[in-house]
Amino acid sequence: MLLKRVVTAVVLLGILAVDLSLENPWPLLVFFSLVVGVTAYEWLRLTAPQSTWLAVILGVVLTVVTGVQAYQWLAGDGDQLDILHATVVVSVLVWLTAIPWKLLTAQINNNPQSIAWSLFAPVCLFATWGVLALLWINSGAWSLLSLLLLIWIADILAYFGGKQFGKQKLAPHISPGKTREGALFGLAGVVLWMLVTASIDNSYASWLLQLWGWVGLIAASVLLGVLAVMGDLFESFLKRQANVKDSSRLLPGHGGVYDRVDAVVAVVPVAYFLVSDFWYS
Repeated sequence: MLLKRVVTAVVLLGILAVDLSLENPWPLLVFFSLVVGVTAYEWLRLTAPQSTWLAVILGVVLTVVTGVQAYQWLAGDGDQLDILHATVVVSVLVWLTAIPWKLLTAQINNNPQSIAWSLFAPVCLFATWGVLALLWINSGAWSLLSLLLLIWIADILAYFGGKQFGKQKLAPHISPGKTREGALFGLAGVVLWMLVTASIDNSYASWLLQLWGWVGLIAASVLLGVLAVMGDLFESFLKRQANVKDSSRLLPGHGGVYDRVDAVVAVVPVAYFLVSDFWYS
């Protein structure tokens, strides 16, 4: 299992590295569109398991819609951001209010059918795709990577911190394998990463520092680290409700695509919100 996990991770990182190294922006944008399309399919298989056809349709539609949006942005319509901003605001509100409440009060009853969470899927996924696409188009590889690495660091350190030092369960009724110690390791890693990269031009942390200062940077780092944990727990909740181990078996050793981006879809919309002025200008 570990070998499969490592091989799959290397292949995915290789695809990402090649796409980031190309001058043509399309390969990475198409890759992102495919990722959100597959994630939408897997998400709805958890929240609407009796409507596989709906999951397929949503996955295809979201892939096409994001592709069309990428074409418009690359064609010079970069000011057409109203839809993105609307989905970002909705995503931020849900991730900061409804989902924390759901995780705190969750009752696992193996009744996965949920209209609300099914409707939230395309909103959150479009917001996530749009933010990543804009970072890539407007700011380049380093800005994009500095944000993604924040999420990967949280995930990796939480995993290894939990393995080595984990004793107290974080949310045993949702995800018995996650520990408070692991979550703290992940949070510490995020804060350290942000402090280190804040002095590097065009990093995500440098933008936060310019807008919010050092105290705001640390507070935002903690918030984003907590959201990374919440994204993981929320998907675990959906899987427990659906009584499945993974969102799919598409990625050997990892499960499904949603299993790999569960923290990304929680962090990215809020991260964009924190460094954008559209909501207060």
